[in-house]
Amino acid sequence: MELKETIDLMLSDNRKDRLKAEYWQTKARLEKLHTYISKLEAGGEPDVDDSVDVLQAQYTAMNEYLYFLELRMKMYGFLAAE
Repeated sequence: MELKETIDLMLSDNRKDRLKAEYWQTKARLEKLHTYISKLEAGGEPDVDDSVDVLQAQYTAMNEYLYFLELRMKMYGFLAAE
């Protein structure tokens, strides 16, 4: 899901809709960060003066956060439990 597709959910008064938006936004950002880190590790030029170590630490933190959002999404039945 693209970030722009989550706008209505994010602006909703319904907390479950906002949870869905937060999950999909975090997932999209994490995927983009992973792609960027992979590019840098393959010898690509950074967009700014980025440290791969800092970006990897950010990725780890975001991935853990996404894990908890995913648990909540499963609790509400928005994602299939594995």
